[in-house]
Amino acid sequence: MTPPGPTSPELRRTLGVGDAVVIGLGSMIGAGIFAALAPAARAAGSGLLIGLALAALVAYCNAASSARLAARYPASGGTYVYGRERLGEFWGYLAGWSFVVGKTASCAAMALTVGAYVWPGQAHAVAVAAVVALTAVNYGGVQKSAWLTRVIVAVVLAVLACVVVVCLGSGTADAGRLGVGAPGGFGGVLQAAGLLFFAFAGYARIATLGEEVRDPARTIPRAIPLALGIALVVYAGVAVAVLSVLGPDGLGLAGAPLADAVRAAGVPGLAPVVRVGAAVAALGSLLALILGVSRTTLAMARDRHLPGALAVVHPRFQVPHRAELAVGAVVAVLAATVDVRGAIGFSSFGVLAYYAVANASAWTLDPAPRRRIVPVVGLLGCAVLAFSLPGVSVAAGAGVLMAGIVVYGVRRLVSRSGGGGRVV
Repeated sequence: MTPPGPTSPELRRTLGVGDAVVIGLGSMIGAGIFAALAPAARAAGSGLLIGLALAALVAYCNAASSARLAARYPASGGTYVYGRERLGEFWGYLAGWSFVVGKTASCAAMALTVGAYVWPGQAHAVAVAAVVALTAVNYGGVQKSAWLTRVIVAVVLAVLACVVVVCLGSGTADAGRLGVGAPGGFGGVLQAAGLLFFAFAGYARIATLGEEVRDPARTIPRAIPLALGIALVVYAGVAVAVLSVLGPDGLGLAGAPLADAVRAAGVPGLAPVVRVGAAVAALGSLLALILGVSRTTLAMARDRHLPGALAVVHPRFQVPHRAELAVGAVVAVLAATVDVRGAIGFSSFGVLAYYAVANASAWTLDPAPRRRIVPVVGLLGCAVLAFSLPGVSVAAGAGVLMAGIVVYGVRRLVSRSGGGGRVV
């Protein structure tokens, strides 16, 4: 592994297990649970519960692989580092490219979700303001980010608990609406799983902060499964509660599923609270996403796959401040111009490609067959879910990945023609 250079000192290790779990929850329990249920229901009907289980299975395999790798390689960069060390320079680059591009799109989607809930008529302007504000928070240090994420997670969990209690305690709840049925067949269930995976995709965010975690060999393997397990329980509870009130057809047509559910349950006064909760949740996801993308950008810049100027760590705040500012600027531009639905579909494809490399890397850690079962299931699951997404998302995602491969190939040829040596 390439050590940090003289202008890129190691980051400060300040995060414990609790901080790591909170950052993971802040990444997962975000706008996805407020928005992903409706398209999942349209794809799979009440079969979205099966889709949720499949998404959780793939997420568990990815989390287990990421935890093992993060304990072995506790440095910033996540699967970019793991792929490079276990599979070679190209696969690390491909993982880093998939993560940075896909999660940058996800940042834009989260920012636009904030705008849509806070001020629908000025969603793009609010989205840009949110990006600027949270980039400033991250610039001040990772401990400030962890503290703010803890507050956001507490607020969102309280809102979701209210939704579950109100829906399940209402006279309109009907367990018969939970009957498993998939109008789109198994393909619809798989597409629902791919859409719902978007809501799980932050569980390994702490792996990208490996250089800022105390005792990473112990902390990371404990924090990732804990965060994933808590999120799964929350998602399952919310999905069952909303389905029991709206049914699969009503849920599929809902513009704001959780707000519509509390109205249908006879408590319309709670709907504005749910809207606030959705905005806060999206802010939490955006905060953690910017944090993770900037760390992967730092790792790629250290290896000169991105401009070396982005590898500088601030001497006072001990954060990769140039990488954070660059990521914030790109996300702000996207938030001002793109459509949220396209951003989410493209992001899902990129993230699944990223975790496919993580599972392939974990497969190389131990030759024992039983230790390879989880990485194999995770790798196959990522591939199936990625290509079960809507065709436009698959085409766009594959096109951008190919563009990254072309860039890598050109740089490699230029390096060789310039005298050989390490590819930069």
